Amino acid sequence: MIHLIVGNTGSGKTTYSNALKQKINGIVFSIDYWNKTLFLKDKNIEDGLDWFLERIDRAEDVILNLVHQLENTKTDSILDLGLSKVEHREKFRKFATQNGYDLKIHFLDISKEKRLERVLHRNKNKGATYQFEVTQENFDFMETWFEKPNQEEMVNGITITN
Repeated sequence: MIHLIVGNTGSGKTTYSNALKQKINGIVFSIDYWNKTLFLKDKNIEDGLDWFLERIDRAEDVILNLVHQLENTKTDSILDLGLSKVEHREKFRKFATQNGYDLKIHFLDISKEKRLERVLHRNKNKGATYQFEVTQENFDFMETWFEKPNQEEMVNGITITN
């Protein structure tokens, strides 16, 4: 099964993914880790959102190849990939449908205030899920970028609100 972990910045996607991994013995793919490890050292100051989106798309090609392999071994994939846009989530829904894989969406619907508190705490303490600093500007941008899953997307899904 493919688990899509969806939530805005600071909602706890990586923490949730790691807890789910322990529960179901799946494999987590966290895009923040991939970005930090593979791309951030190469980023120039003038590189913007399109620079990141291109690299995320390439990373996802590799991830989908690995998901195929995991599905063949009956191992669940936990995709902590941001998935901020309906169109982005649809890419994975289509992939699952075309390949006959089960898919479940997990939506972390956490208040803006609580998410900002978590981000500031993570920036300060640089704990287990810290990969890079999320600035207030980044956080504010994501408030306008993120699209909540609609009712159709959430059929058979899970919503977490705390």
